[in-house]
Amino acid sequence: MAEQAKVTIVIPHYNGKKILLDCLTSLFKNSYRDFKVLLIDNGSTDGSQAMIRERFPQVELIQNAENKGYAGACNQGIRLAKSEYVLLLNNDTVAPENFLSEMVRTLESDRLAATVQPKILSIQDHQYFDYSGGAGGEMDILGYPFARGRIFDTVEKDKGQYDHLENRVFWTSGCALLLRKSVTEEIGLLDEDFFAHQEEIDLNWRAQLAGYRNLVALDTFIYHYSGYTLRKDNQKKMYLNHRNNLIMLLKNYSWPFLLLIFPVRLLFELATVVADAMLWGGNRGKAVLQALAYIFLHFGSILKKRRKVQKMRKVSDRAIWANMYRGSIVIDHYVRKHLPYQCVRRFRFERKK
Repeated sequence: MAEQAKVTIVIPHYNGKKILLDCLTSLFKNSYRDFKVLLIDNGSTDGSQAMIRERFPQVELIQNAENKGYAGACNQGIRLAKSEYVLLLNNDTVAPENFLSEMVRTLESDRLAATVQPKILSIQDHQYFDYSGGAGGEMDILGYPFARGRIFDTVEKDKGQYDHLENRVFWTSGCALLLRKSVTEEIGLLDEDFFAHQEEIDLNWRAQLAGYRNLVALDTFIYHYSGYTLRKDNQKKMYLNHRNNLIMLLKNYSWPFLLLIFPVRLLFELATVVADAMLWGGNRGKAVLQALAYIFLHFGSILKKRRKVQKMRKVSDRAIWANMYRGSIVIDHYVRKHLPYQCVRRFRFERKK
């Protein structure tokens, strides 16, 4: 393995020795060899560190005394990396042999590409896309993220339906995200206040504001054990998703677009609280209220971050909107009963005719 590898693979880890073993075993079977692995351990207590030293001595292990979250651990790895590219990789993934070569090839095919992800399939059922990114991430104008192959809890089988779409997407999943390190020197790293969830979407948005693109490598894939760390119905996970998404809107939209979009988005959040109280258990509604309280109490610090983002802006929001789903994915999915492929086709094909 080269001393100055072309790719540094950064794996944030907190417990889950078995899944980490599967992940590392598959990585070292890859046909692409010009990489090194940095494993950032967030204070595991299950013997993961001893297993790494014994089974994978070639892995550089960084041990943190506390859990710095996904964003903090990834940023730690990015800062330590000396390579041209950095792969942010979840510890609950298993990769095929061509995974790295196809990812690098896709990134190198476009000098304006900031990030690239593979297709992400479920490790529990290989026929289905994975919740965490499918065949590439999309975003509606109200800030709701979805993916080719997944809208909210609806996940499709992979039938090759997205293989011939353009490979440009709005966001790439932090589950397996290959990043051009030089871009981070221009737009900054992951927002560590997010702790976990949607920090990579925020990074992808900033990359577009700086004039870069985000791509999906459709000739390869990765298997992911979605929800291994936190189940999708976990209270903290719901809170972080709502909170971080709202912060992302406040940071990245220009004032004219923000004043147009954010009040509508707040109405959707309040509608979620009411619907959850009437129809479901109320946990999501509580998460939304906690998120709104955080925004109110930390509005000043969010505005400081916003000023930094807007200073580095090179691209208008009108140009960003060209890469966003025009309309509400919530209404189109829940009211009009559109499935993921119908929405993506309408967005990527029919709207451009």
